[in-house]
Amino acid sequence: MYFDPLYLLFMIPGLIFSLWAQSKVHSTYAKYSRVPNAAGVTGMQAARAVLDSSGLREIAIEAIPGELSDHYDPSKRVLRLSQGIYGVKSIAAIGVAAHEAGHAIQHKEGYAALQLRTAIVPAVNIGSKFGFILLFIGIIIGATQLAWVGVALFALTTVFALITLPVEFDASRRAKLALVSVGLADGGVAGGSESKGVGAVLDAAAWTYIAGFVTSLLSLLYWVSFLTGRGRSD
Repeated sequence: MYFDPLYLLFMIPGLIFSLWAQSKVHSTYAKYSRVPNAAGVTGMQAARAVLDSSGLREIAIEAIPGELSDHYDPSKRVLRLSQGIYGVKSIAAIGVAAHEAGHAIQHKEGYAALQLRTAIVPAVNIGSKFGFILLFIGIIIGATQLAWVGVALFALTTVFALITLPVEFDASRRAKLALVSVGLADGGVAGGSESKGVGAVLDAAAWTYIAGFVTSLLSLLYWVSFLTGRGRSD
């Protein structure tokens, strides 16, 4: 085994993109976390209003520790909000909370991309655990076919990252519309400063998902290139 400089050519762009995306989301989130929303509602109250307006009164909302650890659990039908969102009356809080409520609405409506992403989770978990193991074993012992199996398993994580994009974009779209619809952003009139603030927070978060996909794709392309070149030299 040896270090391949070509790996850096593939991965450095993804790393830089990921660092930029993380910096953007944290700076935007920090900015709008300091701006109170005019309705004076917490993230939990905003999520509750969005869920109730969609007939999802049975969905529970729980507070969890951490920063930006917010998520919707479709298996338990629970929306979990982080400590910086749950009880905070900021524009960032209502934007993030409404976004997670958007996932619950997707679940209710059977949004195709969400269903597909959920369906492939078991396979993705297997691929993430064993893909690289089989890849490296195949390379070490010279079993090219085994290495290709590892690449195929790893590719599942790239597919998952790709499917995640429309799921997240759609949840953000729903959040922006819902906050205006229930009167929690700009008094129910779209296009105001609060709507723009919510949009800035959610759009910044979207870049992290794009960066995740790009990074995963570049890694996959590297290993495909590596094994293809190895096959030609054999």
